Amino acid sequence: MIDLLGTLAYGELSAFVRLASDAELAPTLTAKAALSRLAVVEFGHYEQLRDRLQELGADPEKAMAPFVEALDGFHERTAPSSWLEGLVKYFVGDGMASDFYREIGAVLDPQTRDLVLGALADAGQAEFVVAEVRRAIDRDPTQAGRLALWGRRLVGEALTQAQRVAADREAFSTLLVGSGAFPGTGLAEVVNMFGRITERHTQRMAELGLSS
Repeated sequence: MIDLLGTLAYGELSAFVRLASDAELAPTLTAKAALSRLAVVEFGHYEQLRDRLQELGADPEKAMAPFVEALDGFHERTAPSSWLEGLVKYFVGDGMASDFYREIGAVLDPQTRDLVLGALADAGQAEFVVAEVRRAIDRDPTQAGRLALWGRRLVGEALTQAQRVAADREAFSTLLVGSGAFPGTGLAEVVNMFGRITERHTQRMAELGLSS
């Protein structure tokens, strides 16, 4: 539980920093304000997760520390070079992560599950991002192919880092598969879970008007 909340908390903190930085690439003041608003929402989620870690008797910084290298590595290798790449990264990359955490929510206690689901609330970013990307593709259809490749790269990098974290942190495999008195979901359901996540990724790309 501490590992789960730690990685989610650092993910929210990273999202805040990233969105605040991406806002500088926004082509209009309206877009800049929209991303800045989303950044504030992400920081609010981080604070909620931090408080829950403290309630559980954990040091939030120590709980997040094991995941800093992997998450920072992902963001370094997928730094967007344009406003549109930043939007696709936020929508696709964060979308997959959110799907994963929602799936894990099935094995959490009710209080923690509600907190996790609240931290993954849409906050209006889907409608904003989809509209911006689709408008850009309508203006310049050649953007679609480039952004689709970018989306596939993001997924590949995300899966690589997820496998790395899972291999390094036994607690994650225990939470999912189960061990001893802790039932988990079972190995077969874990396979089904990743199938559902992949399917939702395909749907998410289609929302943007991109092939997966």
